[in-house]
Amino acid sequence: MNAAIDVCTNIHSREIGVRKLPGTYIGNPRTRAPIYTPPTGEAVIPGKLGNWAEFVHTTADIDPLVVMAIAHYQFEAIHPFEDGNGRTGRILNILQLVEAGLLNAPILYLSRFIIQNKDEYYRLLLGVTADGAWESWIRFVLRGIHETAAKTLRKIDRIQELQEVVRAEIKAHTTAGSNADLLDALFENPYARINKVVERCGVSRPTATSWLNSLVEREALFDVKVGRERLFINVRLMQILASDEEVDERSSDSLF
Repeated sequence: MNAAIDVCTNIHSREIGVRKLPGTYIGNPRTRAPIYTPPTGEAVIPGKLGNWAEFVHTTADIDPLVVMAIAHYQFEAIHPFEDGNGRTGRILNILQLVEAGLLNAPILYLSRFIIQNKDEYYRLLLGVTADGAWESWIRFVLRGIHETAAKTLRKIDRIQELQEVVRAEIKAHTTAGSNADLLDALFENPYARINKVVERCGVSRPTATSWLNSLVEREALFDVKVGRERLFINVRLMQILASDEEVDERSSDSLF
């Protein structure tokens, strides 16, 4: 339960507690027509979140992907917060997979699949509530995991291919040679700072600046001035990371 509160608090950058006031309902995001009324009451919601947490942590005999699918429905049905339930629920999905040992890092971006298929998501969640249609819901979640994992692996392959290209550019156009630390500094984030290269590579500021300038001259990087600082943008990495249609996380918080 505390994990859910912590995630929602971090999303909003302020302390968040469970809903206390009545009147919350889940509605169609377009028509605003009420479709489902979640449980209400400061004494009721923590108990239901406790049941949710117990299910997540005491179901070792069930496949963790199925546990995640069931727990996601349960969390969204509880709808414990005034705002941010959708984003919180999707983050919790990935944290569950990390905890189960299926992911080493939270890199499976299921939000895109859910938001792009929001009508089906909405319909199937309501199907569980109205008719107990668990199989359809679980199959939907498993399909989302499969499609997202395949796309993520393709993206990782493209990033690794780009790393080899940039490695060759570093070797050919700078005095860094095959400095692996410089390559890492350029791929840890879509942009690098001079100070970051100095720290990571153990070189002087003039040397780091020279390396980065050489890559800008070869259009391997793009530099932009922000205040007194220069940022060196790895544009090709950014293009790979943003290769799918952008999704506004906040747009789906009204989903069931």
